[in-house]
Amino acid sequence: MGFEDKKIGNANVIQNLILENREKLNITGVLDVLSFDDQMVIVETELGLLTVKGDNLRINKLSTDTEEILVEGNIFNLAYSEKTTINKEGSLFSKIFK
Repeated sequence: MGFEDKKIGNANVIQNLILENREKLNITGVLDVLSFDDQMVIVETELGLLTVKGDNLRINKLSTDTEEILVEGNIFNLAYSEKTTINKEGSLFSKIFK
């Protein structure tokens, strides 16, 4: 299956990744923050799981209303993977809004 053969589930989904100087990453369409530390942030988005890798990473903005997150630090890698069954029990949003 080639790249063009793969279809995203919802064609109406708009997601933006804005990376400024490899130091600030603004992500929209975020459903949940699954894991984060100073070297990796994993978020569930409308289009799949997004893994951000780097050094000195920190989440400076997190909004459930606008589904937006701002990650700052030295960003080295951004990678999407397919959505799978996710354990919501350990997610950041579930811990905050218990």
